[in-house]
Amino acid sequence: QVQLVESGGGLVQAGGSLRLACADSTRSFSDYTMGWFRQAPGKEREFVAAINWSGSTTDYRDSVKGRFTVTRDNAKNMMYLQMDSLKPEDTAVYYCVAGADVRVQAWVQVWGQGTLVIVSS
Repeated sequence: QVQLVESGGGLVQAGGSLRLACADSTRSFSDYTMGWFRQAPGKEREFVAAINWSGSTTDYRDSVKGRFTVTRDNAKNMMYLQMDSLKPEDTAVYYCVAGADVRVQAWVQVWGQGTLVIVSS
């Protein structure tokens, strides 16, 4: 089973950009659908983005469409979330996830430890 580690979080001003990265230490990356969830302070964990095994299909929650882009590089066992035009409401802990269908939380099989993104106004 994959083991996931996120990086790239930090503090940015509204309108700025960050790129999150997710690394698989087991080199089983291409066996899974991958994606991102997030959990904002005081709110439930929510789906952000997903990408299939080959990278040919992606999906996003409506609030990040046009601003976030998820990509993967199976040869490097890496997945990325490019976040542009960040808003204060994007502030959350972001989790790299893997599973059969990571658009649905119940089907997520593996969670990373999370990386914190803070967007100041």
